[in-house]
Amino acid sequence: MKIKFTGKIFFWKGPSPFFFVTIPEKYSKEIKTVSALATYGWGVIPVRVQIGKTEFTTSLFPKDSKYLVPLKVVVRKAEKLSEGDKVTIQLEIVFK
Repeated sequence: MKIKFTGKIFFWKGPSPFFFVTIPEKYSKEIKTVSALATYGWGVIPVRVQIGKTEFTTSLFPKDSKYLVPLKVVVRKAEKLSEGDKVTIQLEIVFK
């Protein structure tokens, strides 16, 4: 499953501080339908992500019936991204 969307970067204080982008509800519902085939526990789902020219792997986090894409420091630096920026994300779910 491949998805492309645009979202706003937000900062979450903790317990572990991190930057995220929320996947829109429409796509989150689609992901939920295949989540059992992809999750490796706790509802997290492995994905391959591309933002700009930067590609990386991470795991989606479920939150309030949607999923969050965590943005690693190296990705934010490479793409010059900050809290509040709008970013276009392409992702592909990695099935077990």
